[in-house]
Amino acid sequence: MVGFFLAGIVLSNHLKIKLLFTMKAIWNGKIIAESDDTVVVENNHYFPSDSINKEYFKSSDLNTVCPWKGEASYYSLDVDGKVNENAAWFYPTTSEAAKPIEGKVAFWRGVQIEP
Repeated sequence: MVGFFLAGIVLSNHLKIKLLFTMKAIWNGKIIAESDDTVVVENNHYFPSDSINKEYFKSSDLNTVCPWKGEASYYSLDVDGKVNENAAWFYPTTSEAAKPIEGKVAFWRGVQIEP
């Protein structure tokens, strides 16, 4: 990843990386998010909320807490009838240290992130 970043900013001992290309989140063969403005924190790409394909996202009741970012809320994905529970998360409100990812959406549980 070293050759692919434009700028790095330290966020409370974590690095934010601004990429030079468009990133895609793909699950079950569909692009569920796409942006050239992701923020990378702890090896996770956080996509702007307006870059997600909302038809695939369903609100979840799950919430978790990160000691330095704050309380995360989750989405489940529903793509062509296949459901991936709690596969996306976001921080509606963050600590000061995590403001660059506030409201942005990240993925796990088999969601592929690629340029």
